[in-house]
Amino acid sequence: MVLFNKIVLAVDGSEISKNAVKYAIELAKQSKGTVIAIHVIPPIDVMDIETFRPEKILEGLKEEGKKILSEVDELAAKADVKVQTSIETGIPFEKISAVAETLGCDLIIMGSHGRTGIGKVLIGSVTERVISRATCPVLVVR
Repeated sequence: MVLFNKIVLAVDGSEISKNAVKYAIELAKQSKGTVIAIHVIPPIDVMDIETFRPEKILEGLKEEGKKILSEVDELAAKADVKVQTSIETGIPFEKISAVAETLGCDLIIMGSHGRTGIGKVLIGSVTERVISRATCPVLVVR
């Protein structure tokens, strides 16, 4: 069996993402590796509207990301798997690929599509772009 020392796990809180969490934790447990769980917040374009408060939206997105990552922490602790969590800001496919490359990860695990997926049959655009950009293998979970 191929061992994975560092596994990037991209999470967005969707049900498919939760399935990816289970795979990542199990693979890391078998390999005695580390899961690097990331939640990426896309950039918020500043609009020219007085009532639009991007800092409030960003604050809410960060809180949601913390909740999603705390669930990963909890499941990893139960399985006795090392996990590092991080909230990143940027274009999701670019950030996921960059984190994996920068940290020298062996594998990226992510859902086939997230909350913005248009259909269960189609692969998500973020996932598709990570597959084409990643310098390591990508495991896509349904």
